[in-house]
Amino acid sequence: MAVTPTYDESSFRVLKGLEPVRERPGMYTRTDSPTHIIQEVIDNSADEALGGHAKNLHVLLHLDGSITVTDDGRGIPVGLHPDEKIPVVVLAFTRLHAGGKFDKSTGNSAYAFSGGLHGVGVAVTNALSTRVSVEVRREGKIWAIEFSGGGEKVGALAETGACGRQSGTRVRVWPDPKYFDAPRVPPVELERLLRSKAVLLPGVKVTLDIEQADGSVQSKTWSYPDGLAGYLTEQAGNAEAVAPLYAAEKYADADHADFAAGEGAAWAIGWHVDAVASESYVNLIPTVAGGTHEAGLRAGAFEAVKSFIEHRALLPRGVKLQQDDVCGRMAFVLSARILDPQFQGQVKEKLNSREAVKLVSSMIRDPFEIWLNQHVEAGKAIAELSIKQALARQKNAQKVEKRKQSGVAVLPGKLSDCESTDIAENELFLVEGDSAGGSAKMARNKETQAILPLRGKVLNSWEVEAGRLFANNEIHDIAVALGVDPHGPADNPDLSGLRYGKVIIMSDADVDGAHIQTLLLTLFYRHFPALIRHGHVHIAQPPLYRIDVPASGKKRPARRLYALDEGELIAIKDRLVKEGIREDAVEVGRFKGLGEMNPDQLRETAMAPATRRVLPVIDLPGADEATLKLFNLLMGKGEASSRRAWMEENGHLVEADL
Repeated sequence: MAVTPTYDESSFRVLKGLEPVRERPGMYTRTDSPTHIIQEVIDNSADEALGGHAKNLHVLLHLDGSITVTDDGRGIPVGLHPDEKIPVVVLAFTRLHAGGKFDKSTGNSAYAFSGGLHGVGVAVTNALSTRVSVEVRREGKIWAIEFSGGGEKVGALAETGACGRQSGTRVRVWPDPKYFDAPRVPPVELERLLRSKAVLLPGVKVTLDIEQADGSVQSKTWSYPDGLAGYLTEQAGNAEAVAPLYAAEKYADADHADFAAGEGAAWAIGWHVDAVASESYVNLIPTVAGGTHEAGLRAGAFEAVKSFIEHRALLPRGVKLQQDDVCGRMAFVLSARILDPQFQGQVKEKLNSREAVKLVSSMIRDPFEIWLNQHVEAGKAIAELSIKQALARQKNAQKVEKRKQSGVAVLPGKLSDCESTDIAENELFLVEGDSAGGSAKMARNKETQAILPLRGKVLNSWEVEAGRLFANNEIHDIAVALGVDPHGPADNPDLSGLRYGKVIIMSDADVDGAHIQTLLLTLFYRHFPALIRHGHVHIAQPPLYRIDVPASGKKRPARRLYALDEGELIAIKDRLVKEGIREDAVEVGRFKGLGEMNPDQLRETAMAPATRRVLPVIDLPGADEATLKLFNLLMGKGEASSRRAWMEENGHLVEADL
C-alpha cells in the first residue's frame, strides 16, 4: 500500500538567494545552450556603451568553454551599498532584482536607456555557472572577486593593484553544463550577437577572440561606419533591390507630449525582389520574435506608402491596399529606444509594450513620406511592387471564391463574417455567449475578423462519430463557417475551402471559460486535426484585471494597464510603486467575463493583432501518445473513476478563486 505524503507546515519550502534560478532555470533563461547567460554579461557592457561610457567590447571564447567579457566602461561599483552594507558588485551577482537600471522615470537611474531591466541578469549567470570571476577597474584601483558553486560560495573582494585612469569590467564565466542541453555557446550565435552590437553602437569596437587547439587565437572585429544601412546591405547580399535603402532616425525631444526625451527609433528599410531577413532590437537587445515595435514600423511604413500612392493617384480602380501588400517584401533593421520596455519573459525575445506601436509608427511615418516625395522614382517603384502584390492577392482570393461557390453549405446566420477574401489575413473568433459576441462584433476589424458567438457549452465530441457531428447546431455552424469537413488524424483533408487563416477561441478567464476551451480543443484535436497541425488554431488570453493609473507629471499621462492573472497584477503594482506612484492612487477592476468589457477594451486586449495576447495551439513532435492519453482521461465517458483519481492527485495544482 502506497504511503500518502503528509501535508503540513513542514511541506513548505522557501527558496532563498539564487535557489529559485537553479530550481527553475527555464523561467529565467534559455536552457538549450548557455548563450543567454553570456548575453546578459555582454548586454551590461553594451549598456555602458549605449550610455557613452565605453568604446571597446571584447569577448574571448576559451578552449575549456568558459567566456570572458571585457569593456572599458565605468566599472561596477565596489563600495558598500548604503542599505544592504554589502559591496555592490557582490549584490549584482548574488541578489535577484538588484541593479542600477531601475527608477528611470524619476531620473535616479544610472542608465537612461538599457537592455537590462529587471536586475536579475548576471545573478542568473552566476546561479547557472560553476565559477564566475570578476575584475573591476575603477577610480585608479583594480578589484577582484570570485564566485563558485552556483553563486553560493563568494570569495573576498580584494584590491589587487592600480590601474591609473583606466576603467572597466572583466567577467569570466564557466557555465554549468548540467543546466543546458548543449554545454557550450555556439560560436555562430555569439558572432551574430556581437555583430549586431557593432551595428547598433556606432563608434564602438566589438571584438571576438576564439582560442584554438594549437594555441593560436582566431580574431574577428566588427565595425559598421554606415550603421544600419550598411548592415542591411550586407544582409541583402545579391538580392535585387527595388529601390534604394531608406535609413534614418528620430527621437523625442524634452517637450514631446507623448514620449520621454530620447525615446524613438533608428531604422533602415528596403524593398527587394527576393525575401531578405529582417532584424529588430530594443535598447540593443535582439528581439528575434519581433513585437509591438515591429508592428509600429510596418504601420508607419504602410501609411506613408499608402499616402504617397493616394496623393499621386497610382492605385487602380477596385484595388484595396493592405499592409501586407506594402510590407510583405520590405526588409528592415530596426533599433528602438524605449525608456521602460516590457518584454515577453526574461529572455526578452519579444516586445510587448503597447506604446511602442504608436512610438515607432509616429517616428517613421512623416520622415518616410517626405523621403518618398523627395525620391519620386524610388517611391513609384515601391508603389508598383505594392500594387502588384495587392492584385495577386485579389486574383488568388477570387480563385478560392469560385471553388467555394460550388458548395452546398450556407453560412450560419449568427456568423458576422469579414469582408476580406485573403485567407492568410482572415480570423474567426469563436466567442463564448451572445453578450460577449456583441462586444466582439463592435470591437473587431470588419475587414479581416469574423465573429461566431456560441450559445452554452459545446458538445463533448471525443466519442462522437464524424457522421453525427452535424446533429449538434454549434458544431455544424463551426464546420460550415470554417469551410472544412471533419477528418481523422491519418487523413489528408482538402483545406482549399478553409475561409480563415486563424481560428481563435475566445472565452471568459474563469473555470467555465476553461471548460469551453477544452471542449473546443477536443473538437479540433479529434475531428479537425489538420487545422492544429498547420497552425490555424489559437486561444485568446483576455485579462482578468484592469489597472487604472493616474497621470504622473507632464511626461506620464494617465494609463490603463491589464493583467492576465494575480501574479501579473502583483508585478504591475510593484513596477508602479518603483515608478513613484502611490498604491492607493491605483484603481484595480476585475472583469467577470468578456461581456463586461467594452469594445475598446476587448479590442486592445484580445483582438487587435498588435496588442492582444494569443497562444498558438501546436502539435509537439513525439507527444501524440501522451496527448491522446490525456484527452481520453479528461473527455472519455468511461474514464470517470480515473478522472476522479487524477483530480484528487493533482487538485493542489489548481489556482482558483473560491
